[in-house]
Amino acid sequence: MTLEIRAPFAGWSCALAEIPDEVFARAMLGDGAAIDPTGHELRAPCDGEIISIAAARHAIALRATGGAELLAHVGIDTVALDGEGFTVHVRKGDRVRAGDLLSSFDLDRVARRARSLVTPLIVTNGERFRIVRARIDRRLAAGDTWFELEEISAAAATGAPATQRHFSATLTEAVVVTHAHGIHARPAALIARLAKTSPHEIEIRARGRGADARSAVALMSLGVRGGDEVVIVGFEPGAAPVIAELARLIRTLEPGTAEAPGEIVASPRRTTTPGRAQGVIASRGFAVGPAQRFGVEEFRVSEAGDGTAVERAALQRALEAVRARLQERARGAMVEVRELMAAHVELLDDAQLREPAAAGIEAGKSAAFAWRASIATSSNSLKATGDARLIERTSDLADLERQVLRELLGESAPRFQARRGAILVANDLTPSQLIDLDVSALGGIGLAAGGPTSHVAILAATLGVPMLVSLGPEVEALRDGVDLILDAEAGELVTAATREELAAARARLSRVREQQARDTAAARESCHLASGERIEVFANLAGSRADTRSAVEQGAEGCGLLRTEFLFLERTTPPDEAEQRRSYQQVADELGERPLVIRTLDIGGDKPIAYLPLPPEENPALGLRGIRTSLWRPELLDVQLRAMLAIRPAVRILLPMITDVTEIDRVAGRLDALCGELGVPRPQLGAMIETPAAALLSDQIAARVDFLSIGTNDLAQYGLAMDRGHAELAARIDGLHPAVLRLIAAATAGAAQHHCPVAVCGGLASDPEAVPLLIGLGVTELSVVPAIIPRLKALVRALTLGQCQALARQALELRHAAEVRELVRRAAAP
Repeated sequence: MTLEIRAPFAGWSCALAEIPDEVFARAMLGDGAAIDPTGHELRAPCDGEIISIAAARHAIALRATGGAELLAHVGIDTVALDGEGFTVHVRKGDRVRAGDLLSSFDLDRVARRARSLVTPLIVTNGERFRIVRARIDRRLAAGDTWFELEEISAAAATGAPATQRHFSATLTEAVVVTHAHGIHARPAALIARLAKTSPHEIEIRARGRGADARSAVALMSLGVRGGDEVVIVGFEPGAAPVIAELARLIRTLEPGTAEAPGEIVASPRRTTTPGRAQGVIASRGFAVGPAQRFGVEEFRVSEAGDGTAVERAALQRALEAVRARLQERARGAMVEVRELMAAHVELLDDAQLREPAAAGIEAGKSAAFAWRASIATSSNSLKATGDARLIERTSDLADLERQVLRELLGESAPRFQARRGAILVANDLTPSQLIDLDVSALGGIGLAAGGPTSHVAILAATLGVPMLVSLGPEVEALRDGVDLILDAEAGELVTAATREELAAARARLSRVREQQARDTAAARESCHLASGERIEVFANLAGSRADTRSAVEQGAEGCGLLRTEFLFLERTTPPDEAEQRRSYQQVADELGERPLVIRTLDIGGDKPIAYLPLPPEENPALGLRGIRTSLWRPELLDVQLRAMLAIRPAVRILLPMITDVTEIDRVAGRLDALCGELGVPRPQLGAMIETPAAALLSDQIAARVDFLSIGTNDLAQYGLAMDRGHAELAARIDGLHPAVLRLIAAATAGAAQHHCPVAVCGGLASDPEAVPLLIGLGVTELSVVPAIIPRLKALVRALTLGQCQALARQALELRHAAEVRELVRRAAAP
């Protein structure tokens, strides 16, 4: 018999050998073919039954009529996304027909984080079926015939799901899986490949179920996660050598990798091509320049102390000095640095670090020895979890270890002068080391270790420094001055580039810089659509001079949202009027005559404050939030309004979480009274549209205020009835869902009745795919993250109002967010 296999989505068909991953390219999971997708929906390639869905939602297996087992694996290294951006539309055991929707994914989000979007379709029981008449190296539409499967033998597949044995196991060995992502495609392929070398049957048992060790699909279907214990089972004495090898293999799958010693490294995969190292993208970008090595200072500490009292006092002085330095670093810094410094202060005061150090001092150890030992214990505990994100937090502990040891030993931080355009190479960096560097001089950063969600990676992305991590130990051996090409778009560091490659890379870098320079220069001008209509592009800010100055340099025409929560968090008493006034005024001073919109305190729900104990609530998101909290404690609101009224030039005041006009009237009454008391004119007053109620009553609200500002993050949460903090639902909350777009349309229509301008200050304003739709729905102001302003203004200037309105009308009639995004992408395609 033959079975027709159809393309699961549109794209370019290619052979497995072209996949940038050895496990798939070498057919270790089985024979098959691949597609580089242009669509975002994975559809069934044939009729069959769903037999496995990966925990990370990136891979689905089905058993076709006749017994062929097929694995569709969307992208390469997508297991590391932990399901982010993926939505599965079927369940294990479901019967599907060819063309049925199996899963959908955010094409852009997955493309930004995955090593490749090339998607293999693997025949995992190739001993029974072979591929014939494959259509390779051509463009296919979804549903086109891709290849056929021809049955070789009716013999039972070795990859079939394991059945209950009616005889006892002869050999067993228990192993804990340390790989952060458990047994997914690559570890399963390695285990199955090794198990097939034995003529004896071997099972892997976990979570109360068993699977044939020779079947990668069966192994993946167990759902084994990092930290789980598996039992390797053999039924004949001759299986003992392979069982021992399997146990060794599983133990050597280090957290965050899928490495078989001396053979394959899969997460990240490090190429064996001389002169090239592959890593994980931590901060996107492209750089060409000489290597500059960054060494880490070593501290020699004495184990024996000089007495309990002396060492205890020394540790306390060191901790206080480091705390003071962290707090000083936070002053006037960008919000990400402030938040990081606050987190490090919390760690510094953590009892799990202090108490073991104190116990070590009591046992006669020196403060330095005891502090280092305490840090090591906590770091090892994080590593033992197998959770990649927790493991990345060990760099924060290493940072604090070094800072405290410097204080204890009386040493100063080493001075490091970054050379202009250099690519810094090191084993790893701590957050404070990166903050101390003159990143404006650096071309990029390449680290042997580290992870993409570490604090140093987040800082690098914020600072706009291209960075690759997990490049492997060979990076540390690079000599100073050797020319490097750091491609943090493709995840590759070229360490032995030819003259032709260097010339091409420098030409590419020059083009990128020229485009960025053009966008940045043009961003300083006011923004108009190609059809002439004015669109204002403002910045969302968090209160520091540095943030504000950077936003102005990027072309911000004002501040559309100044968050004030940062003044109220992580303290025991609320800020007084003078402190608030100083903070708001420094932002106004940096903006000059540009508009400044200050949002009143948006607290409650997921942002509680210690000195404002809120009543117990089963669902804080539906309780005292935003303006409700301010009206519940009006003395806090009065102090904040007084501080805002003192700012020059006059600011605009924005009220969060409005539901209806009664809340606006109450605040307006207090504002009018304060203006009369202070002898100042009433400033412009605006309302945030964050609830469906506010969107539907926008005509009434617009009659009471001077402007509206749509907070799309909460509007999507409340409009779709999905909690943003819910791990299973967060990936499905998309502000481009037609239901959310209809709420935005209702808000702009109501505002138009009173000629009330409408801004968007939520996440959608910073999403290039959303911008044409927002403009088409009647939005005239976008308040966005500062870094994207030049790019966004360039985008707006290429649009016409008619195009945007036509696109918006189509989007309102679609069924879900994925269709809306596909519509926008098609419209933007050349």
